[in-house]
Amino acid sequence: MLDPSVLGVGGGFAEMVGLVLDESSSSLVRGHVEVGKEHHQPFGMVNAGLHATMVETLASVGAFVWAQEQGMMAAVGVHNATDFFRSHRFGRLDGEAVPIHQGRSQQIWQVTIIRASDGKMVAQGRLRLQNLDQIR
Repeated sequence: MLDPSVLGVGGGFAEMVGLVLDESSSSLVRGHVEVGKEHHQPFGMVNAGLHATMVETLASVGAFVWAQEQGMMAAVGVHNATDFFRSHRFGRLDGEAVPIHQGRSQQIWQVTIIRASDGKMVAQGRLRLQNLDQIR
């Protein structure tokens, strides 16, 4: 499951959906989910919310680490755009997040989600985050 020590809090929603954090730094975050029927929408395919959750979480972890390295308090997601390319029913999905832009006030991260069984991309998203000097 997601390592709560990375964020300094419990794993929350990402942990509930089974997101496992495999690697995290300010320039690369990797994680995976073992997809089962609990991740399905009513028609038997993975709910798109799982892909959006992977995008949000993996990018947020990397952005948070970078913000901390810069002496900031945090980075919070303000826009998630996730595109869905292939359906998926069962088996492992791997996600990889990399920064596109890391600036004074905002960051943009791209996340690619692939099916582990054949390496085909099932979704890709971008997350824009606001860097915070302080939390109100």
